[in-house]
Amino acid sequence: MRSRYTAYVLANADYLKATWHPDFLPQSFALDDQERVQWLGLQVKRHALSDDNHASVEFVARYKINGRAQRLHEVSRFVREQGRWFYLDGAVENSR
Repeated sequence: MRSRYTAYVLANADYLKATWHPDFLPQSFALDDQERVQWLGLQVKRHALSDDNHASVEFVARYKINGRAQRLHEVSRFVREQGRWFYLDGAVENSR
């Protein structure tokens, strides 16, 4: 999770694609607006293993767009295949 956050901070689309499970990778994926985003921090709230190859991570990512503070609160699902973890998808949580 932290490495994917760092990839967003660095606008490293290649890394994000490489760590996204191919069955869940969006057809179009771009980080075009990243020059407007100022990332402020990541807080991992919890993580849980469902079994040896499935996990979830709840996190809050803070950022600003055009000077306005934003929060992304998500529970992400991951799967391990051939020893590597891949992002599947995430459910956005209501943040206050």
